[in-house]
Order: sequence, then structure tokens, then C-alpha cells
Amino acid sequence: MQSSHTHTRRFTPVFDEDHLVSAGGLPAVMGLAERAGFTGLLKARLTVASPNAPVKVRALVSGMLAGADDIDGMDVLRSGGTAKVLGAVRAPSTLGTHLRSFTHGHTLQLGAINRDLQANLAHLVPTLFGSDELVMVDLDDTIREVHGYAKQAVAYGYNHVKRLNALVATISTEHSAPVIAGAQLRRGNVKSGDHAAWHATRALTLAKKVRPAAQIMGRADSAFCTCTFVHAFQDAGCWFSVTVPQWSSVIRAITMIEEDAWVGIHYPDAIFEEDTGEWISDAEVAEVPFTAFTSHPKKDQVTCRLIVRRVKRLNTKAHTGQGELFDTYRYHPFITNSTLAMLEADERHRGHAIIEQVMAELKGNALAHLPSGRFTANAAWLQLAILAFNISRAAAHKAGMNTARMPTIRQRLVMVPARIAHRSRRRFLHYPTHWPWQQEFMDLWDHATGSDPPIAA
Repeated sequence: MQSSHTHTRRFTPVFDEDHLVSAGGLPAVMGLAERAGFTGLLKARLTVASPNAPVKVRALVSGMLAGADDIDGMDVLRSGGTAKVLGAVRAPSTLGTHLRSFTHGHTLQLGAINRDLQANLAHLVPTLFGSDELVMVDLDDTIREVHGYAKQAVAYGYNHVKRLNALVATISTEHSAPVIAGAQLRRGNVKSGDHAAWHATRALTLAKKVRPAAQIMGRADSAFCTCTFVHAFQDAGCWFSVTVPQWSSVIRAITMIEEDAWVGIHYPDAIFEEDTGEWISDAEVAEVPFTAFTSHPKKDQVTCRLIVRRVKRLNTKAHTGQGELFDTYRYHPFITNSTLAMLEADERHRGHAIIEQVMAELKGNALAHLPSGRFTANAAWLQLAILAFNISRAAAHKAGMNTARMPTIRQRLVMVPARIAHRSRRRFLHYPTHWPWQQEFMDLWDHATGSDPPIAA
């Protein structure tokens, strides 16, 4: 049997091919963004003092789609024939200088461009925001651990990790994967709910624009349970479903629930309990009328439903064969103004965990690093990562891969190796024979770019 080492010795690597493209799917994916007016929006709304800013932004977003998670990684766009199929690209040093020219106002402009681009993509990709009657707007924040002392706004948060903080707002339905409506990079020791109502309002505006007839529900955890945040949804005529801290008023309300009011439920798939690190499959749910924010003026108080899920505590100190003298529970309350049945409201509220998948995708891609020492450059980097995320999500829908995540999208639609050929004054892209996802790629090319399809060798 021939060893792999002997087999490898029969080859000599030579990096001299100008007609190979490692990310042969970029023309199709970025073509979809161009059909949605990406470059036009950049020219109209971005005022950063940097020559050819739209070209550099497109290069940064393209590099992120190809898997670059730092400035040096952007050099992948200058390899082989990539620039021939993508258009103008720039050196990593040029792109780094471009990022450092951003101010806070310019990052807000990128956020507005993202919202406008999503509105345009909603017309090109009807399935992007789903067709369900209920649309979810989720807000949460995540930390990005950093090292060294050179980065601006770095601070130690509640978990004593040196970090920056990123707040993210998503839009999703039961049958459509999340799209990021907006995001903001913040200092490391900021409170989670700081200015969250401002971001909620902008996410709601986009949700109403792309799904004008749908019922919208806003979801968040207890760190976002503030009067202004809840009113951002209620005053907009939307539902809210927000985990509430165990204030004294909440504890009193829970103690008033009659024992026979608790309804047992069994989860087909076990649920991970973050507080205890346990998996649970059984719980009980009850509800009671509630008035939130009673310390505020009467006009700001919110009359709503308090829905409580309780899980029996495990008595880890009991000896074998010794039963508990009485049952004790962990209580998980949330407030909502929805008209959903109690058990459905509980299920919908638990669905807020979907935003954690979005955070994981971002950290597994461009948000693996915050590449600059300048805070506004890192804030711009986050906004560009959001653009790349949403463009990839739209491309996946056009390819019929509605629930695919970024790693899958990159493998199947973006990082498709190709060879450039010229015949009869035309350029052809030759892709691998028997590419497993050829049909999905051709669906994206045919329906998204509006140009002639490539030739598959």
C-alpha cells in the first residue's frame, strides 16, 4: 500500500496561476447586492473622507464573505484572478487606513445603508423576511474579548474579561432565518440595556417596512427590561415579550398564583438551563395579571401579563432514598402584552435564544477579531460584518438554502474554485465538475445576478 507521504512527494507546489479564483462565487453573491443597489447606496449616503470609499467598502465586505476575519486576510482578494471577476480591490494596508478614517457618524451611515439594502433585498428575495403572520424582533448583546491595552474603549465587564460590547438586533420568523436589522459596538463596561430602545425603534421601522401587514413581537432578556425599552414596542403598536428580573413586585405576584393554576408541559427537545447548566424536559407554566414599572409615573406604567415558567430544583444534597420535605422551584418570569395562549406565549418567548446562533456566526466569521486599536474603526468593522452577514443570507435564499448558516453558505456558494478562460471575446468561469451544490449555485446566478450563467466544465 502506497503511503500518503510517498504520494505527496510526487507533486511540486508552484504558485504561478493567474487565472484561478478561490472564491468563484463572489461574482454571484455580490451581484445580488449590486442588484439591490449596494454601490448606489454607498455613493449616496456614505460621506467618509476617503478616496473611492464605495470600492473599499465593497472590497471589505467581499473579503468577509470569503472568510477574512482581519485586515491581513483581505489579501485573499488579490490572489489569482479574483480581481478580474470581482472588480477593483485594494491592498490590506489601504483598507486598514480607510477603516481608521471612519467617525461615529460614518458608522451610523453604514447602519442606515444596511437598513436600506435590506428593504431593497426584500423586493428581490421575497422569502428573506418570511411570510409568517408573526415577525420577531430580537435584541441582545455579546462581548468580544480583546487583548492588550491599545484598543480604545476596552473595559472589564461583569465577567471580569477585558472586552468590547456589541449590541445586535435581528428580524426573523418561525420559518425564516434571522436577518440583522442593526448593530452597534459599545465600550466594554456598558450596561446591556443602554440605549436599547433607540435600536429597537430602528429595527421596528425596518420590520414594518419589509412586512407591513405582520404582527411584530419584540423579545429580550432581563437586562433589557426597562420602561423605555418596553414602551418602544408598546407605543409602536407591537407586542413585547421580555424576561423580567425578580423584583419584589414580581415575587409577590408569583406567590399569589394558586397551585392548581400551574399547567405542566413537556418539551420534546430538552432545554438547556443556563443558570444551572442543566438540561430540562419538564416544567410548569402559569400566568397572572401584572403592572410593570410601578415606580414610574402612572402614564409610564405598563399593564400586561406576567407568565412564569417554573422548574423543580434538584436536591443535590439529599441522601440516597431520602425524599425532599417540600418541593422547591426555579422561576423564570417574563412580561408580555401578546394575546397568544399562555403555552404558545411561553414557547415564543423561549425562541429568543435564536439570536445566540447569530452571535456565534458573527464570531465565527468577521467578528473573530476587532482588528484596529481605534474604536470607530472597529465599530465600522462591525457594521461591515453585518452587511456581509445579510448579503450572504439573501444569497442563500436565492439558492434555495433558506436556513443555511454562514459557514455552509461560504463553503457551498462563495468558496467555489474557478478558472477564468477567454474565448470569442467572452470570459468564462469554469467550475469543478460534479460540484455537489451546482444546482443551488446556478439558481443563485440565474435569478440573482441577471447576467449570463457561467460555463461549468
